Amino acid sequence: MRTARSLALLAFLATGSTLAQAADPLFAPEPIQSSSGWIVTVKGNLRVGPSYPGSDEFSFIGYPSLSFRRAGTVERFSAPDDGLSFSFLDESVLRVGVVGRFVGGRYLQDNRELVGLEKVDWAVEPGVFVEYWPLDFLRARAEIRRGFGGHEGFVADFGLDAVQRFGAFTVSIGPRLALGDSEFTRTYFGVTPLEAALNGQVTPYRPSGGITSVGATGAISYDWSQQWSTTAFVTYKRLVSDAADSPIVENFGSENQVGFGLTVSYSFGYTP
Repeated sequence: MRTARSLALLAFLATGSTLAQAADPLFAPEPIQSSSGWIVTVKGNLRVGPSYPGSDEFSFIGYPSLSFRRAGTVERFSAPDDGLSFSFLDESVLRVGVVGRFVGGRYLQDNRELVGLEKVDWAVEPGVFVEYWPLDFLRARAEIRRGFGGHEGFVADFGLDAVQRFGAFTVSIGPRLALGDSEFTRTYFGVTPLEAALNGQVTPYRPSGGITSVGATGAISYDWSQQWSTTAFVTYKRLVSDAADSPIVENFGSENQVGFGLTVSYSFGYTP
């Protein structure tokens, strides 16, 4: 399991607010009736995923999150694997802004097979994002971020989501592509000669940057009322290229990275 400090930082990051403008009503229920002020959305999140990049073991994590939008607007569609974002350009089909993500660490006490390998602390990844809707039901999104803490590399995520509403249900699904530079891949997938000697089960490995994974994300949301909604999702990543060839992945992990999650949301009006 991730350490308590990782959980605490994730909860802190998740509570950062995002200001959302009006979105196409096709993708959201009617806005909560409030003539002024803000709509506050409180979320409880449960996620299950690989213990570290390339792992075949799972970790569970729960954390709260909080967002705000102006009264009278509907909530923007957001895929469950989007980074936490704040828009400084927010039009009907185009959004541009800043984004951030949290990446958990890789610790020996949670993964005894990694004895001899250097631990990797948690990292935060601030960056920028661009989101574009070429069609009413199709969203393209790109994020470029730089790591601080556990890794110091640059990463990028690209996604395409088909989004459709069926009554109280909203369904989304689409492909994903992830890239990382050599600093990122060597942190999570590389093995130094000293680490190989101490571990005894892996050989030295120095990966290069490039495409690290391809995959897809699917989600289904149900609006119980204007206030309450629930979202369930599944993510799949297939490690490729130098990431997949890592002896850490081949000996201790898996190229197939699967994640699951559940979010419960409650929204209410607030006038300062």
